[in-house]
Amino acid sequence: MTGPLALCFLLFSAHTLTLTAGYLTVSIDPLPPVVIGDTVALKCNFRTDGNLREIVWFRVIEGGSAKQKIFTYDAMYNTSYSNMEDNRRREDLVYQSTVRLPEVQMEDDGMYECHVGIYDRSSTGKVILASGSIILTVIVPPKSISVVAANSPAPFSRYEAQNFTLVCIVTGAKPAPMVYFKRDGELIDVVPTVRFSPSARDKMKSRARSKAAGLRSSKVSRDLDDTKLQKSLKSLSDREGNLGRLGQDGPDDEPEQQGQPGPGWTDEDPEPTTELIPETVVSREFPRWVQSSDPLYHFQHRQQAAGDGTVEVRAMLTWKLNPTLDNEALFSCEVNHPALSMPMQAEVTLAAPRGPRLSMSPTRAVVGDRVRIAIQGFQLGPSASEVFPEPMYTWTKVGGLLLDGSEEHNGRELVLERVPDDLNGSMYRCTAQNPLGSTDTHTRLIVFENPRLKKGKEHLIAIDAAVTQRSFTLTFMLLLSFICELT
Repeated sequence: MTGPLALCFLLFSAHTLTLTAGYLTVSIDPLPPVVIGDTVALKCNFRTDGNLREIVWFRVIEGGSAKQKIFTYDAMYNTSYSNMEDNRRREDLVYQSTVRLPEVQMEDDGMYECHVGIYDRSSTGKVILASGSIILTVIVPPKSISVVAANSPAPFSRYEAQNFTLVCIVTGAKPAPMVYFKRDGELIDVVPTVRFSPSARDKMKSRARSKAAGLRSSKVSRDLDDTKLQKSLKSLSDREGNLGRLGQDGPDDEPEQQGQPGPGWTDEDPEPTTELIPETVVSREFPRWVQSSDPLYHFQHRQQAAGDGTVEVRAMLTWKLNPTLDNEALFSCEVNHPALSMPMQAEVTLAAPRGPRLSMSPTRAVVGDRVRIAIQGFQLGPSASEVFPEPMYTWTKVGGLLLDGSEEHNGRELVLERVPDDLNGSMYRCTAQNPLGSTDTHTRLIVFENPRLKKGKEHLIAIDAAVTQRSFTLTFMLLLSFICELT
């Protein structure tokens, strides 16, 4: 093609190129979940062959129905404006806009959008717009973790196997954490609480009973080697595949939290007015209903949303309690969460009450005093730091009723108001029991005479004697006068 025709074609092609619209692509770098309190950078990347007009960042609020402008950049005036804090400034690059959010909080969680505008090359006044979005996920580590016993305090029974439930309460986390239990440092194989057919239930029981010597051998090895309690979390990683996943079922009734256990054993001298009597410990000899196999642990899990966007998780471990094997067993609840560098843990040692000690106040009771008899502490084993679960306390008077006329009193202390002298030498029994065992201890009340009451009584006797003497003298004088008149 030559001549005028070729020249016309070249001119037409050049005109077509000048009318080609500019292009603009916008993307935001992906962002992993951010731990509350960290600093996060939102990076908006754009590619274009046009001239930059403006960059605008928005936070999507109110469930997506509204947008809050958090940053703008105007290329025409080469100015920027931000309603963020001064330390939330963005770094300006040619093909990237970065907005930094320092110390992110829960309210920063949500969607963010980056809007970019360029001038179209084909038209001076035309602006091409494009945008990208990203969701910022703020995660929160658990604030607290605790282990309590459901339905505590509860009585001890030597004649019937009891279901026992430990409740692990984890608060303040987002998202919900993974919760699991260990016994003596070993991960517990749990059965999620779901409805099974009879055949499936029989299979699970058969599989559990195949470990007939497991629990007894662990009891013996724990007594021989305490280092088992310090095993590393390697056992968790080795057995994560067998970890019972959290179910979503929960009990019908919310477990009750137990109170704080009593103080520990102290070495103070016995009270001078308290006669020490050897305690009577109820023997923990159990009939044949106690199975010797490894117990079947049932696991339940429930979670509830809190008002601040976090969740509260309650994980429950239930099994048939064997006081002989479970006494002084160490149970721990552990939590895995993406915001934690290592698991969070709370642990308790099951312990039956033994060696209770009573204290009496005042130490020297006199007639008319208010006497308080209370549990001062327990004698604890080498592995237990407190009696868990919290015991039940029952007070009785040996051979009679209490001062208020009742047969027994429940609570950590017994209060006797205005004790009379006829309570001198009376004996009181305190029974402490939890699902693992029961124990009794006694104390004798010694009541001394009240000097003030004695002095007042002597004064009344003296007054009465003086009145009697005066009356006798008056009667004698009247009788003598009457005899004189007769003579």
